Amino acid sequence: MGRFSLRNKVALITGGSRGLGLITAQKLCRAGAKVALIARDADELARAESDLAGRGGEVLTISCDLLERPQIEAAVQETINRFGTIDILINNAGIIQVGPLEHMVREDFERAMRLHFWAPFDLIRQVVPEMRHRGGGRIVNISSIGGKIAVPHMAPYTASKFALAGLSDALRAELARENILVTTVTPGMMRTGSQGHANFKGDHAREYKWFAASSALPLASISAEHAARKIISACVRGKPALIMPIPARALILANALCPNLFGHAMKIVNRYLPPAVGPSGDDSRAGVDFQ
Repeated sequence: MGRFSLRNKVALITGGSRGLGLITAQKLCRAGAKVALIARDADELARAESDLAGRGGEVLTISCDLLERPQIEAAVQETINRFGTIDILINNAGIIQVGPLEHMVREDFERAMRLHFWAPFDLIRQVVPEMRHRGGGRIVNISSIGGKIAVPHMAPYTASKFALAGLSDALRAELARENILVTTVTPGMMRTGSQGHANFKGDHAREYKWFAASSALPLASISAEHAARKIISACVRGKPALIMPIPARALILANALCPNLFGHAMKIVNRYLPPAVGPSGDDSRAGVDFQ
């Protein structure tokens, strides 16, 4: 297989207005790619566009709610109308809901599934015909260690990321014969400031505290800069899977080799997490409220 050059390739990135998505876009632009960014917040998109344009990047920003299929279809068509094609799709957008299961409702799970599973599914279905017509492409699905290991107090996130990882792995085998290479990315905790954009239920302040602390652990987490470099390298090479950092690999391996022991360990971890509270815990509060 020939080398996949990023120069003049068109990359569509969801959740591309900040964090990992924006840093990935910066590095793609530096490599000569053109980028289309999808996000909901128009102000964040404007700042991202200014940042990338200032670096000499060719960028299109699209305000789009990924929970709405018609908006997804319109965003894909707008990208093709602007750049003529889509060579790379990076499904990066995500939401995090943290709290005890007692405070989670069906709508929390449905929203997570719509964003982490159905939105990538719809985007992939939209771009694959274009990639097939062009003779190949790259699809990168950003899952999570929560898509390999069930994390207490993150049930909607974990369930939906498991679904995305399964979809990604299933599509990889079937699309490879058409030179459409799918990479499933499984990062551990990333130092992207995600705690500020997460939502919390239960004992809001205590839930925020443990999640923020785990996100910042230097040996168990990875910086967005480092993660973006590894993701782009895996994309270029068409690598089937990327798990990072090393502690995340170790945890996933331990869970695979000793599932019963690991399950008992997660029960112990859960004992130290904040318990459910009264009706006030049913309300969802943004992490930014605690910063």
